[in-house]
Amino acid sequence: MKAYIGLGSNLGDRLKNLEQAAAKLKEVSQSHYIRASSIFENPALMPSGAPLSWNIPFLNAVIEMEWTQSAQELLLFLKKIEADMGRQVTAAWAPRIIDLDILILGNLQINEPQLKIPHPEIYNRSFVLDPLKQLIPNYKIQGKTESILQRSRYLSSRSPQWMGIFNITPDSFSSDGTLNIKDFEKKLHLADEYYVSILDLGAESTRPGAQFISHKEEWGRLQPILELLKNFQENRIFSPQISLDTRHAKTAELALDYGIDYLNDVSGLADPEYLSVLQKSSCDYILMHSLSVPADKKFVLSESLDPVVEVKTWAEKKLQILNDNDISLDRIIFDPGIGFGKTTEQSLILLQRIEEFASLPVRILVGHSRKSFISQFNVSSSARPTPTAQERDWESVAISLQMALRGIDILRVHEPSLHIRAHHAFIATAPLILKS
Repeated sequence: MKAYIGLGSNLGDRLKNLEQAAAKLKEVSQSHYIRASSIFENPALMPSGAPLSWNIPFLNAVIEMEWTQSAQELLLFLKKIEADMGRQVTAAWAPRIIDLDILILGNLQINEPQLKIPHPEIYNRSFVLDPLKQLIPNYKIQGKTESILQRSRYLSSRSPQWMGIFNITPDSFSSDGTLNIKDFEKKLHLADEYYVSILDLGAESTRPGAQFISHKEEWGRLQPILELLKNFQENRIFSPQISLDTRHAKTAELALDYGIDYLNDVSGLADPEYLSVLQKSSCDYILMHSLSVPADKKFVLSESLDPVVEVKTWAEKKLQILNDNDISLDRIIFDPGIGFGKTTEQSLILLQRIEEFASLPVRILVGHSRKSFISQFNVSSSARPTPTAQERDWESVAISLQMALRGIDILRVHEPSLHIRAHHAFIATAPLILKS
């Protein structure tokens, strides 16, 4: 049966601790199969009167594995891992090298003094819900009316997944594209240092006026990067997940051999072969609303329409197609496509009313970073000209914090380290309360 194990560490080499514990879980999982969430960095839970020395951020993650023995035997096994790794018996909530908890074990319900399954605090802890919703977003614990995904959006301390944009192009609108392997390696190590959840690789520019490139040219740019990432991830359980930003089903299919975790389709199933690729794989799929790729200011939603209603209706139709073709909704992420087929005002309306998309039974991604609609926040003058794309990071960070506050699951940004640092401060100073 499937077991979901929560892992946490805030002492020593935190990442190494999680890797070591996950490796031990992998050894005993049936067929040595496990599935790992991204890593989330969260403030420590601090009980009243706790010493300030306890205020050390945790790294948290969730492992999905197969377990064939009893729940009691699993508990003993987890306690042995903790002891073997040097965890000491300390006061409750004190810092610890490793913390392992059984969150869910099949359909078992156990209520014993030392063992409660499902874990009674799952629905109250964002550091559990955030990684768990990557693996089983639509799962409902027996007796609960909300899914893991729905509940995760109610906690004030929640954290989004951060998706870093890695343009493997010479003509990115934000001027950050590169075809240089060394430049990419620098960005990769910075993303790893900040526990960026997802690296989104794009080898074809979708900016207004961009030139189409062939599938072969796109693949020629991507393949050496994918080889590099394959070597980088070797022998690691926790490393940034890989997203491929492509509208070409042929490119997507070739990339599956490199262990791609997400396919990011900016065309929204415009390529009829995309469904077949998804059926052959288990990777997640990002469905983005657009009217044209590359973006074209001549093709936008009618200003007589409500853009939220229009985009949401489009999403519902596409989700039905995916569901009818046996693509699980757990695998799907919806992106309303800020700036693609929308006027500046329509993009702003989508962001202002972003919570209306929460009724969709899938995770939501927002890609707002450095986009041209941001310029409306800065009235240009001879003394203060309109910011360039790379100068829009401050506004992008502000929007990220607003989107995170309102429960968006994934935020796609150009300089993830800036956004992550700002969000850490935002969360650390926020009250740990539930929304009414």
